[in-house]
Amino acid sequence: MEHHAALDAAHRHALAWLDGLRERRVHPGPGVDAMAGFAGPLPGHGEDPATVVEALVAAAEPGLVASAGPRYFGYVIGGGLPSTVAADQLAAAWDQVAGLEVMSPAAAAAEEVAGAWARELLGVAPDASYGFTTGAQMANFTGLAAGRHAVLARAGWDVERDGLQGAPRVHVVAGAQSHSTIPQALRFLGFGGTPDHAEADGQGRMVPSSLREVLARSEGPAIVCAQAGNVDTGAFDPVAEIAEVCRERGAWLHVDGAFGLWAAASPRLRHLTAGVELADSLATDCHKWLNVPYDSALVFTRDPEAHMAAMTWQAAYVQVGESRDPFQFVPESSRRARGFAVWAAIRELGREGVAAMVERSCDLARRFADALRDEPGVEVLNEVVLNQVLVRFGDSDEHTAAVMQGIRDSGEAWVSGTVWDGRPAMRFSVSNWMTTEADIDRTLAAVLTAHRSVTA
Repeated sequence: MEHHAALDAAHRHALAWLDGLRERRVHPGPGVDAMAGFAGPLPGHGEDPATVVEALVAAAEPGLVASAGPRYFGYVIGGGLPSTVAADQLAAAWDQVAGLEVMSPAAAAAEEVAGAWARELLGVAPDASYGFTTGAQMANFTGLAAGRHAVLARAGWDVERDGLQGAPRVHVVAGAQSHSTIPQALRFLGFGGTPDHAEADGQGRMVPSSLREVLARSEGPAIVCAQAGNVDTGAFDPVAEIAEVCRERGAWLHVDGAFGLWAAASPRLRHLTAGVELADSLATDCHKWLNVPYDSALVFTRDPEAHMAAMTWQAAYVQVGESRDPFQFVPESSRRARGFAVWAAIRELGREGVAAMVERSCDLARRFADALRDEPGVEVLNEVVLNQVLVRFGDSDEHTAAVMQGIRDSGEAWVSGTVWDGRPAMRFSVSNWMTTEADIDRTLAAVLTAHRSVTA
């Protein structure tokens, strides 16, 4: 009974927030002091739980961003499908520890089924192992850790036992337009954050002939980091060709498919991901295009032994389960049961629904790009092959920056910036299940108003 009043209050405010997502201001805007409601001295005395919830809502709401809503186009951020929001609330109430099967047979079973469903949806090798992580950063880390184990084991070195001091040098190569999570993961793994780079073409795709030349500079262990979906242009590395180069060289191939890998779920877009089934490891987010609440991601490897060797640890007090133990496939052991929401999302949408959601996002991105191409002083910089649109405004860097700020200040939408070909650009990403043509048209109006205002 102690929970009722607090949960009732939280439920009421949660529904009000979700009901208002379509129309509320997307970003708090300038002048909002997000700290004001939270600040204060350390409380000396406790308060009633329901009172605390009300105080939390009052403190947080002025600084909340409607990133789960239909007109948030910054970065690559999905929303929360109805079943996944509910599943996440239940996961918090159930408070299951998802690391060990013995600690929650239900959480382990949900991960086992949801991971296998996702593997099939995404065209991953049917015998690939998988793990649930916080995001693509840790999924990339996990896949590359498996790769580190595998290539050094082939060279006769046990990196888990002996570390990297004295180990054979591992030659790591990434595309020139790889995402920042790749060098970060490499840094965590002791490789340093500056891998060799293979050239990229004008859309950010790795050039296989350049990769072959870079790999030829060394012998011995090698890891290659490719990309399924460039974060600025949406372009895909030619993974099948890259896999052939890796096979010739004996290199481990890791593919960062944080959002782009979900194109494999669409019969219309699947050709973009050709070759991902040949990758030794892959990473993707679920809190992007699958639209489950933050945080949620998946890592897959075609070498389950290397995967488990890189992640598994032993302790006398740990009771290993009779089936799949989640802690053997990811860095975290004490962690929330994020598999419930992934299971719910795939159950709510089904194979056809996932494909339709991905295709609809891409259609909306093209609608946005096509409308902007007709506007004087606006340049669409990329081939819109997926859900990303890259735009520059006017004839100066300041013009583009001012347009982006004008859009954000309007509260109608939120967009993020990037640097492409050495100049600032606006990056527009569609990945929310709620977004409609009306949202795109409403955002277009805000974009054109800002652009024309700056031009004038």
